[in-house]
Amino acid sequence: MIPFLDLKGINAQYKDEMVEAFTKVLDSGWYIQGLEVKTFEQEFADYCGVERCIGVANGLDALILIFRAYMEMGVLQEGDEVIVPANTYIASILAITENRLKPILVEPDLTTYNLDPTFVEQVITPRTKAILAVHLYGQLADMPALKAIADKHGLLLIEDSAQAHGASLNGIKAGAWGDASGFSFYPGKNLGALGDGGAVTTNNAELTQAIRALGNYGSHKKYENIYKGVNSRLDEMQAALLRVKLRGLDAEIEQRRKVANAYLENIKHPDIILPHVGDSQAHAWHLFVVRCKKRNALQAYLVEQGVQTLIHYPVPPHKQQAYLDWNDEVYPITEKVHKDVLSLPMSPVLSEDDVGTVIASLNRFSK
Repeated sequence: MIPFLDLKGINAQYKDEMVEAFTKVLDSGWYIQGLEVKTFEQEFADYCGVERCIGVANGLDALILIFRAYMEMGVLQEGDEVIVPANTYIASILAITENRLKPILVEPDLTTYNLDPTFVEQVITPRTKAILAVHLYGQLADMPALKAIADKHGLLLIEDSAQAHGASLNGIKAGAWGDASGFSFYPGKNLGALGDGGAVTTNNAELTQAIRALGNYGSHKKYENIYKGVNSRLDEMQAALLRVKLRGLDAEIEQRRKVANAYLENIKHPDIILPHVGDSQAHAWHLFVVRCKKRNALQAYLVEQGVQTLIHYPVPPHKQQAYLDWNDEVYPITEKVHKDVLSLPMSPVLSEDDVGTVIASLNRFSK
């Protein structure tokens, strides 16, 4: 079976360096908020092109803490509206409702699956205070247009960059477009830890201080607590391993682009809609997502051919039990996307033979 994602193979590339990093942390005797975290934060900030980075426990916490910090700073208040894509993983929306803010769901652009700026401006009200732009599948949302809207209406512009490590637009990387950005280092991400991890990037010093305190029990100084905080910190071991993998991230993205280009050039089935790419050299290809009206039949057929695929995502947030109040709402573009999408095998260690097998299998579907 050709795996959807060969994590073991990806991490094997770094085994010797990871063992060295693990041993260094083990021998240091310092496992929380030490030198490895501090160094990784600076290295990742430099990589993204921002001034500051704060390591947190996971990607969801990164987004939750951004909104929470803005509330503590008096920039946001309970009930304020946050525009967010209807077509996203539920974490984007959970971060909003966890802070008792109101998500305003907006349909995506059907060609990119990202937030459609033309729909965004239509839903802005006096209670709208922020836009949460999700960079789905590794391609940035239309940030120049969203930034212009945010600036025009005095809104915060926050990025959900959980799938976009290393992606860029007009030479500016994910994490450097908005007022703040949340990243996930879940193992399957382009920059994945060997466990959970996350980070916030920003140029805002006050926001940085608030997030650091909130994620450390609300404490800016040991045994002194200025907020009712939580425990959300990137630990030393994951930071050390992420430092190793960060050095190889750009090379891995180039390998992903080679796989993506092979798919784009050679998948010729008339019933399979390929991703639209504005700039192939800016897409980080976290996922390679196609659409097919016979999605379920296609997925079953590919299993028979020895090709593993996944669906990102089968049920949109507004149809989830967690948000029962929204279940009767209709977002036709989002629902179409969730009904038709299928994610093909994608990784920097996918062999040319396996890529060829995936392509040939797709082109033979229903023939």
